[in-house]
Amino acid sequence: MLLKLVPENTNVKFIDYRKAAYVLSLVMIVVSFGLYFTKGLNFGIDFEGGIMIEIGTEGPADIGAIRSAMSSLNMGDVKVQEFGAPNDVLIRLEHQEGLSVDQVVEEVRKVLASAIHGEINYRRTETVGSTVSAELISDGIMAVVLAMGAVLIYIWLRFEWQFGMGAVIALLHDVILTIGMFSITGLEFNLSTIAAILTIVGYSLNDTVVVYDRIRENLRKFRKKPMPELLNLSINDTLSRTVMTSVTTLIALSALFFLGGEGIHGFSAAMIWGVFVGTYSSIFIASPILLWVELRREDDTSATPGIEVIPPKKG
Repeated sequence: MLLKLVPENTNVKFIDYRKAAYVLSLVMIVVSFGLYFTKGLNFGIDFEGGIMIEIGTEGPADIGAIRSAMSSLNMGDVKVQEFGAPNDVLIRLEHQEGLSVDQVVEEVRKVLASAIHGEINYRRTETVGSTVSAELISDGIMAVVLAMGAVLIYIWLRFEWQFGMGAVIALLHDVILTIGMFSITGLEFNLSTIAAILTIVGYSLNDTVVVYDRIRENLRKFRKKPMPELLNLSINDTLSRTVMTSVTTLIALSALFFLGGEGIHGFSAAMIWGVFVGTYSSIFIASPILLWVELRREDDTSATPGIEVIPPKKG
């Protein structure tokens, strides 16, 4: 069924739309930067610091009643989520000025005792300070930067520097737009989001490498074909595989998004967005950039292992 999503022998002129794609991407990048520096991100307790309380109820937890009870405390942004079993609940609060952790927990105990029937088991209480939060932010940024650097080295060694540049620009494009998406939606940005961004980098890279492999094959196969036509041919050759991979991935991610609970809501949302932007960037960013950096057939052929370049005979 999925094969029928893309007709055989497609001949879409993707490269002809590269200028419109550049303008669209540039606008989205500018908007993402603008939102980040004006609105910012909704950092979770991992990055912002705060108090986390894990409780267990006798029966299935009434998340709505717990949220209502916690909001009556007027302690700022309070997040209540179910995880694991139906009676497992995680409560996250901001640091409260003038109140110790023990005082905050006592206030929570009082309000929940009057709102929830049955015994409540307070399993653990954790705090995340500002110093730890700053370290987590820097470590998260470093993880993304190192991943991008590793990608650049891998593509450069496997293909040519033009391919490496195209892949890294496409990945930067995906990461910036993902951060912009979190800024405009207000979804919680936490450590699981960093994991999602790293996964998006891997997904987008995999899609880009498939297209680049076909481009390299066609460079050797069609030595006289104009470069725009060759790029269009390569993208169309891999289009069926790209659509199949994207659709099947989206089906799994949609199940996580709608049925996985609030704990992985941000992760699955980031991944769904990453599938779209990763596929888009592989077709409209990574491939057309090879025209911009003036990829030459001789460079690609001579750098390919196992290919012997035989000079023409004199006379």
